[in-house]
Amino acid sequence: MEIIELFIDDSEELSGIDAISVVSAPAIEEDFIALKSQDQIRLAEVSKEKRLLIGAALIPDKPIYRKTDNHEFYIYFSKDTVEKASQLFLKSGKQGQATMEHSAERLEGMNVVESWLIVDEEKDKSRAYGLSLPIGTWMVSMKIDNDVVWNDYVRENKIKGFSIEGFFADKLNKSNSKLPDNYSADDKLLKQIIDVLEESNTNS
Repeated sequence: MEIIELFIDDSEELSGIDAISVVSAPAIEEDFIALKSQDQIRLAEVSKEKRLLIGAALIPDKPIYRKTDNHEFYIYFSKDTVEKASQLFLKSGKQGQATMEHSAERLEGMNVVESWLIVDEEKDKSRAYGLSLPIGTWMVSMKIDNDVVWNDYVRENKIKGFSIEGFFADKLNKSNSKLPDNYSADDKLLKQIIDVLEESNTNS
């Protein structure tokens, strides 16, 4: 099975992240935390109901399963690509670009108000919300001023996390072989991929 690295091509003007979508099943398999007025942990006294969503936008070196027609493969982003993508997102002024379930329609009243990379797994503020994510993860906080999205979707628990939209170049990293050395052997999904690859090598 192919394992493909996605990266930002500096020669392509559109390369990078164009928008962040709120979705029911995020590909990176990490739910966000919805902060409401009754939350005991507060970021700041902004208003009586903060309407903030905090979660991971991209996790480095995490295999993500994809299937196109009959073609099955995994993609991943390196730490360098995650960092570069997070910076380009802000430099390009995309903070207000948001969609739902990757719809073509842009939604008003949804803005990324915080963006940071985890540099310490134990001391990062994401830990205060029960999130345990690896170093290099791109975290975002999105302010939801869109009443329909907040009341009909967030409060009804219909959306679970963030998913990026953008343009990336790709290269085949491995095919019917081991994953890159910088993958964590503790990753449950990784072990499943390795099992599949080893089985494929045995049968080939």
